[in-house]
Order: sequence, then structure tokens, then C-alpha cells
Amino acid sequence: MPAPERIPSRSLTDTDLLTLLTEGTLTVLGQVGGASNAVLHCTVAYEGEERTCAYKPVAGEQPLWDFPDGTLAQREVAAYEISRATGWDLVPPTVLREGPYGEGMCQLWIDAPGPTESDDGGPPLLALVEGEEPGDGWKAVGFADVGEGRTALLVHADDPRLRRLAVLDAVINNGDRKGGHLLSAPGGRLYGIDHGVTFNADDKLRTLLWGWAGEPLTDEALRVLGLLATDLAPGSALATRMAELITRAELEALRERVAGLVRSAVHPQPSGQWPPIPWPPV
Repeated sequence: MPAPERIPSRSLTDTDLLTLLTEGTLTVLGQVGGASNAVLHCTVAYEGEERTCAYKPVAGEQPLWDFPDGTLAQREVAAYEISRATGWDLVPPTVLREGPYGEGMCQLWIDAPGPTESDDGGPPLLALVEGEEPGDGWKAVGFADVGEGRTALLVHADDPRLRRLAVLDAVINNGDRKGGHLLSAPGGRLYGIDHGVTFNADDKLRTLLWGWAGEPLTDEALRVLGLLATDLAPGSALATRMAELITRAELEALRERVAGLVRSAVHPQPSGQWPPIPWPPV
């Protein structure tokens, strides 16, 4: 489908955007093709403000064997809540609300190029390169089949924004971090989208961002994780909110993952129990 039209508008705070997404009138413009679950491209309007957004109704979710039915929208909201708590704001404002097709996730639409492009003259986030070493400014993910019996090295940028996202994915146990879920927005902002397959109590981490696997976490990441552990303590506002969105077992597993990252002080490595990279990767 064509890219959404840019709507001139004043700058809104995240709180304003959450109100707009929650209270605004949703108008469906079309359906986003190629998604495994129903994704509707919409506008949302409230008190003279209008934005484009993605609306994913629960009724359009495909059942998964390892996740409770009808919970993916809640997990998208839960990922936003954790992202917001870190202060990194890597997930666009996201709410759970009623819409034209019932309850669903509503998320601010980010108008940005894909991970192999750039609109500001900078390098892309992902690339395929010749040779066996990633080169300066890149981290190796693994070799990819590019056809005709040839392989190329899949790399991602050695970018502090991506590194924060890798930490966030480890926290929320993201089972589907594809390249197409990385959006480099104008102004240098990086966003991750599509977080329905998250927060499982079992280890499900599958991602393209393995370039830092086994390396020490940054001081910043350890500080943020320490604060997040406190924020998730039983009885806290964040823990109460998360209990509305994920199961008790999943909330306890979330706390354990954060504590484990603080103890180890390193980026996680693939478990070896299943393919560590989602398919298709982009």
C-alpha cells in the first residue's frame, strides 16, 4: 500500500499522543499487506489533532501454539510500557482500545525508511557484505544465502540506538525482531515495532541484533536495568500495570530476566535450542 501522507501538525507530548490514540476517532484507510495478523492503517482524530496510526484488532490475530489466544495486542502495549520505563522510548506510543473491529492495539504510525535505507544521508541499519569480517562500524550476525550458491555476511550497524534495542529485546523476550521492525525516523530517532510475540515465560529470544552477544553491557544499560528492576518490584505502579497485560508467570519471568542481565552484566547469547534468527529475517 502507498506510504501514509504526512499530516502537518504541532508537536505533542507522549501524554498527549496517548490521549489522542485512546480517545480519538479511528478511521480505517486500508489494510497493511504481508502481515501475519490483521494490521489496519488508520487516522485518529481528537480535539483538532489528527495522526496516522496502526490498529491491530484482537479479532484479527492468528492463534499461536505457545501464546494464549487473543493476547498479542496486550503484549504490544506491555512492550511500550517497558520501553517508556527505561527512558529510551524505543517503541512508539501504544494503547489498548476499542475500534471499528473491536478491542485492539493502536500505535502511532512512524513514517520512516526500512533498515537497509536512510533518509538522512547516514548508513543503513542492516547490510549484506562480502568477506568474512564485518568491517568498521558493523557487527556480524551470520552468513546468508543470496542465491546461486553464494553467501554474504549479514551485518547490523554498531549503533548505540540498536544496542539499546538489543537490551530491550532481551528484557521483553522478543521472539521476532526482524529487520523490517527497525525504523530510523527523521531527527535520529530509532523505533522498534511489532511486539506481539513477547513476554513469554520461556526463553524465546530471536533477533537480528546478535552482534553484541557475549559482550559486556554498557554502564548506561546496567544503570537503566537496575532502575527497571526497582520499578518492577511487587506493588509498584509499573508492576501493577504489567499485571493487567501479561500473566503472573510472565511478570515473574520478566523480573528474573532483568535481574539476570544485571548479574551477568553481558548481552545474552543464543540458547542453541532453536534457530536464533527469525524467518524471514527482514
